[in-house]
Amino acid sequence: MPDLSRRRFLRISAASVLAAGLAGRATSAFAGWSEGSAAAKGGVRTVPTFCDICFWKCGAIAHVRDGKLWKIEGNPEDPLSRGRLCPRGTGGVGAHSDPDRLRTPLIRVSERGQDKWKSVTWEEALEYLASRMAKIKADYGPESMALFSHGIGGTFLRHLMKAYGTPNIAAPSFAQCRGPRDVGFRLTFGDDIGSPERTDIANTECLVLIGSHLGENMHNTQVQEFAEAVGRGATIIVADPRFSVAASKAKHYLPIKPGTDLALLLAWMQVIVTEKLYDADYVAKYGFGFDAFAASLTGYTPEWAFTETGIDPETIRTTAREMAKHRPATLVHPGRHTNWYGDDTQRSRAVALLNALLGSWGRKGGFYQPSSMDVPAYPCPDYPKPARPKLDNPGKRYPFAHEGLTTGIREATITGKPYPIKGWMVYATNLISALPNEAETIRAIQALDLLVVVDVAPSEIAGWADVVLPESVYLERYDELNPELFRDPFIALRQPVVDAPDDQKPNWWIAKRLAEKLGLDTYFPWSNIESYLDTRLKGAGYSLAELKRRGIVRGPRQPLYFEDGASAEFETPSRKIEFYSTQLEKAGFDPVPRYTPPEGGPAGSFRLLFGRAPMHTFGRTQTNRLLSDLMDENAVWLNATAALRLGLKTGDYVRLKNQDGAVSERVQVKATQRIRPDCVYLVHGFGHTAKGLRRAYRKGASDSGLITRYKTDPLMGGTGMNVNFVTLEPVEGA
Repeated sequence: MPDLSRRRFLRISAASVLAAGLAGRATSAFAGWSEGSAAAKGGVRTVPTFCDICFWKCGAIAHVRDGKLWKIEGNPEDPLSRGRLCPRGTGGVGAHSDPDRLRTPLIRVSERGQDKWKSVTWEEALEYLASRMAKIKADYGPESMALFSHGIGGTFLRHLMKAYGTPNIAAPSFAQCRGPRDVGFRLTFGDDIGSPERTDIANTECLVLIGSHLGENMHNTQVQEFAEAVGRGATIIVADPRFSVAASKAKHYLPIKPGTDLALLLAWMQVIVTEKLYDADYVAKYGFGFDAFAASLTGYTPEWAFTETGIDPETIRTTAREMAKHRPATLVHPGRHTNWYGDDTQRSRAVALLNALLGSWGRKGGFYQPSSMDVPAYPCPDYPKPARPKLDNPGKRYPFAHEGLTTGIREATITGKPYPIKGWMVYATNLISALPNEAETIRAIQALDLLVVVDVAPSEIAGWADVVLPESVYLERYDELNPELFRDPFIALRQPVVDAPDDQKPNWWIAKRLAEKLGLDTYFPWSNIESYLDTRLKGAGYSLAELKRRGIVRGPRQPLYFEDGASAEFETPSRKIEFYSTQLEKAGFDPVPRYTPPEGGPAGSFRLLFGRAPMHTFGRTQTNRLLSDLMDENAVWLNATAALRLGLKTGDYVRLKNQDGAVSERVQVKATQRIRPDCVYLVHGFGHTAKGLRRAYRKGASDSGLITRYKTDPLMGGTGMNVNFVTLEPVEGA
């Protein structure tokens, strides 16, 4: 598959950006945002920045009153937040004031896992770390260090590790989250969905959600647009084993059997093709291999799908016709966390193919064509060429993985093959809960000579580290610029609002100082972060002073749809939308998705499902007092009939025990008819076992601790995690 770089960059003057940003406004929302004028009005200072509570990176305005962080609101000029923040974003104040934050660098003084440390100065910590990294480089080569990183904050550490000489860099967001979706759409359209996704919910007339929990998974722009779509009467179709918040807004709710989503997708496509409801002109103009694709659908009738999914055949036909009625303004949402059952790339490819039948790619109400603004890189020396290749995917075992595989690095750390990994640097990701099978992660850690964790809180992974470096939170630091690829091109700045309360440091400072001690200072030639940012911005015709004042500069919108002049290019071998994939065929895989029934669990068990809550991000926010007050522990959703059979009721405490004997902390039951009787559901991120997380310690149940099994996607190496089953054991005396 070709390497893709399809961003459409803009080079426009600062004057045209200002004109575009203020056109049609009598007054600017930025009026009075200078520190002096704000201070004159009661001691309130406002600072534009962008949020880091999740990856959406919404533009925000932080308010400081009498020198203390007061509140955070959405930036009205930002196209991501549109002047509004989700509960997590407004709760960002609690990230700054979190009493459980890491406060000083730590070096281990015990065996790993015993949580015995000594506080040291930054000089001591960085000297110690540099000496250990230098030894690994001398003994094993620089490739034997690996970086696990999450989010824009890891940019400078990724730069450091490439300068050090390692190619082994990965983020859980690929193999444990969005990777199957991205690969499935690449195989079909030759392009990614993006992050934020290029979904045109703002104009859709029919929105189809398959296990995608908008309203619980708070992707701000999408949730705002979803609410507006409901308000204007758009048709909502939801297929989900659980009656989610999104399902409560649906015209059609399909309580699908877990693991059978691909069967439903194939049946929908069979109806649309056999009844000739697809966009024939679009398919003829842009499609490749349609006849072979159509022939492969013959047996996937709604009657066949009923036996797999439990969805009535007429409901399947009715919803398929509803989608076709609104095409091309029908959007079958690609989802975000798509690692479910191990066949996830093919399921995501089926989602892409259904959208292709409806003609929604590149069309209003479907998927728009995003654009971005060009900001030149800071001039630095070329990275050294590693002597050995990446080891996360040896021999291209997973031929369509275009990003690093975290579990591949973990496997190589355990086996020492194809060469040993002896050091991990972990930034802003709790690998104990982010990767499936905690025991495998701990086994890999025990094989390391060095584990360094850079984070804001004493998470479970920090408890295993040799060195812990406390990072300042996003409200206390600069980060890399964000020239977002989106509907409206813009550049956003994250800047300090208040000082860090203790001895925390920003990631850019950590990377630069460590580089100096490793003799890599030529890769960080700038004197300070302001100089770095200003140099980049000036290269694009802007200035740091302008961005500090406004928080964002915007460019004129480019064509969004094929009809308006957006480029209809497809980076596939055929240069068309591939209904039949010769790439997959040549690699020995099904060129059109084919359904395989999911494996069942032990008798009397329930399939374990998990998801998000609107006030929490993964397991990162449970010690944030403003957010934990909204939800301080999770509950296990259990079908009310199943609960009655087990003698359980809402509020009872149970422990979950999985098929391998793993047992959770105690958790309350939520007995409800809003979930099928063959599965249970947990909000992810609870049941913390790190003692330093005092507010979240052992509250609720950890889904991660129960995910001892996973099924690897053969196309791209993602880990399907909805393959675990649990029973419920009452907690005596609770």
